[in-house]
Amino acid sequence: MVDFHSSLDGFDGRTYGEDGFRFEYEPGTVRFGRGCVASLAEELRDVGASRALVVTGQTVGSTPAVMDPVRDGLGDALAGEFAETTPEKRVATAHAAAEALDAADADAFVAVGSGSSLDVTKVARFLVARDCTLEQAATELAESGTIDVPEGDLPPAVVVPTTLAGADLSQGAGISVAPDTDPVESHAGGGVSDPRLMPDALHYDPDLFDTTPQGVLVGSAMNGLDKAVESLYARNATPISDATAVHGLRLCREGLPALGSDDPDPRDVERAVLGIVLAQYGVSRPDGSTLSLVHAFGHGLTHGFDAHQGRAHAAVAPHALRYLFEHVDGRRGLLAEALAPGAAQDDPDAVAEAAVEGLAAIRDGLGLPERIRDLDDYPERDELHDVAAYVADDVFMRNAPAGLDPTVEELRDVLDAAW
Repeated sequence: MVDFHSSLDGFDGRTYGEDGFRFEYEPGTVRFGRGCVASLAEELRDVGASRALVVTGQTVGSTPAVMDPVRDGLGDALAGEFAETTPEKRVATAHAAAEALDAADADAFVAVGSGSSLDVTKVARFLVARDCTLEQAATELAESGTIDVPEGDLPPAVVVPTTLAGADLSQGAGISVAPDTDPVESHAGGGVSDPRLMPDALHYDPDLFDTTPQGVLVGSAMNGLDKAVESLYARNATPISDATAVHGLRLCREGLPALGSDDPDPRDVERAVLGIVLAQYGVSRPDGSTLSLVHAFGHGLTHGFDAHQGRAHAAVAPHALRYLFEHVDGRRGLLAEALAPGAAQDDPDAVAEAAVEGLAAIRDGLGLPERIRDLDDYPERDELHDVAAYVADDVFMRNAPAGLDPTVEELRDVLDAAW
């Protein structure tokens, strides 16, 4: 934790306020490198656990190129496997994982795979600590949009991500209920958040990312990339999150476009993974996330539509960034330096456009949609006003930079330009 009370200018001239800034962040141990999952048992011991239940989805759970290294890394510490998570991230699944932990006589979780498995594991952790029934948890989420996290310690969790959306270095999780799986009468979604849900250890092994289907990987990458973009212009940015975001963007610029090819260079994959780790680092903090305008648009475009959030980001992010620059500085100098090195810095409008074009170039290199109507499921043009209203009310809009006060009509114009 850093507590700094004097006035400080950022390296691009930004002033972080007369009261300075406070940065509180306690992520788990981060391991990066090919083959690093070989250390899983060691990290498990370091967090005070001895037997782990692996939580993953059916596809990842039946992929030997992922699971064999994980099993070997855990060795005798592997107590069991629960390969039942789904993209819907249901409370019933989290409750079943909590029961599986007890049945396996395990004392820790190891979450392997995408954000679905990581989020379900977070919810399972506090369901174990609460020892509540499925009906209690499902009803609570349906009625309030969240489930209370109990006081005290939670079972440790080690995560092994295989996608790039950034659900790993996060203290929050999305979760839902529906009549087909949970004891509720209608579908409801929500989330949970607590600093104790941050994983105790994280293993980023590029060998495992190599196994992820290209379409899944590139979509998740856009979501992760935008976290670094937004960390720079967010109202609550700090010099620490600035530093990780800028270097993360540089690595993403170098590595991400290669993921759109059929045979990416292993070094580019490593740059991409590390860039997204840095993009996510510092985003999810007890004093508030730095996610902002682009993620609010992503929520609006996926609420009620079966579109992947990363692909929705791809269609709208350059337009959202251009809109932002029309109203505020938006750290355009830093963004242009990271996304479009060599761009002239003497004309503010040219700097802004260079940053927008640099972001669009990465998107295009990933082969992602350029327009909203290119998404798998998308709002029709006459529905964009409703989407804009949803975006305006999104919780992440409170992190928009000072001086940006979007109206629903302005947000509708951004969506119209992206449509």
